[in-house]
Amino acid sequence: MTDNHGRPAGLLLAAGGGRRLGGRPKALLSHRGRPLVEHAVGVLRAAGCDRVHVVLGAGADAVRERADLSGCVLVDNPDWAEGMGSSLRAGIDSLARTGAPAALVALVDQPGIGAEAMARVLAAYRDETSLASAAYDGVRGHPVLLGAAHWAGIAAAATGDRGARDYLRAHADAVTLVECGDVARPYDIDTEADLTHLE
Repeated sequence: MTDNHGRPAGLLLAAGGGRRLGGRPKALLSHRGRPLVEHAVGVLRAAGCDRVHVVLGAGADAVRERADLSGCVLVDNPDWAEGMGSSLRAGIDSLARTGAPAALVALVDQPGIGAEAMARVLAAYRDETSLASAAYDGVRGHPVLLGAAHWAGIAAAATGDRGARDYLRAHADAVTLVECGDVARPYDIDTEADLTHLE
């Protein structure tokens, strides 16, 4: 299966178990009347990703049941408890078989990052050697754009809760930083207190 658009695909990491949220899968937290995972897919699509791969882990069956993820490629990560690194590896493995030239990687628990910020980072795509990241007051954050030429190296470096961080740090000179602080808020939904960010 190849990507006939030659456009980057969206990769949503949505496998987290919400350890600090009493074990509630983050994908199923409610935001604007929908599961967070459904909201995040909509944001990636609004930003310009025609194809979205979603990595599921904690509560995967319930997510499939309750969230409308039609048109997405759903990727199961049986090792989700190991951390974000395993989900990134699973997502890259899934995308590698599609011929997509790059992936715009977003996290399910960052609803303050909307389509405008995602589209800005997506616009930094040039070819499969591209590396780009949103920045907030100059500090690197999410989403990140990972060209396919880097996927093997990123997968090799992605362990525990470290996704592409170490790889991007090692290749900092090649990373285009895209300032998004004026249009997005990069908070995570990690604790009970963070639930106030949900609408």
